[in-house]
Amino acid sequence: MEKIASFTVNHLTLEPGVYVSRMDADPATGAVVTTFDLRLTAPNREPVMDTAAVHAIEHLGATYLRNSPDWRERVVYFGPMGCRTGFYLILFGEHTSAEVAPLVRETFEFVRDFEGEIPGARPEECGNWHDADLAQAKWWARRYVTNTLENIDEAHLVYPED
Repeated sequence: MEKIASFTVNHLTLEPGVYVSRMDADPATGAVVTTFDLRLTAPNREPVMDTAAVHAIEHLGATYLRNSPDWRERVVYFGPMGCRTGFYLILFGEHTSAEVAPLVRETFEFVRDFEGEIPGARPEECGNWHDADLAQAKWWARRYVTNTLENIDEAHLVYPED
């Protein structure tokens, strides 16, 4: 079998950032979706996020994105990477990392500043409603905004070449 695209990125040199992971076009319609790698930690060199933090970020991020007046119609998916080092954001259309970096920043500022009950975190709304940690989610969001998104540069918008 062919190696999938995300496994071809060198995770020993990858740093936190906002990267285009892939663009896919439906052969029948030509409709394009862009998958973004929102990397919060340096893989294999920094601790991964706890599942409760990831779960809270997923709920808050998805809620924010699907309510964004400018982007909600283009959001296909927002969710965690299995390795717990970041998230995938999938949008309809061809987009660049530089184009979506402000949206990513707004999303994680929303998580960082959120107060109250996590949306969708009730037993009737979520299959693992009790596994969400808002304090940790806010900590990771603050770290990503401060260390990566506030002054993001080209090196953190394009996958490194090996």
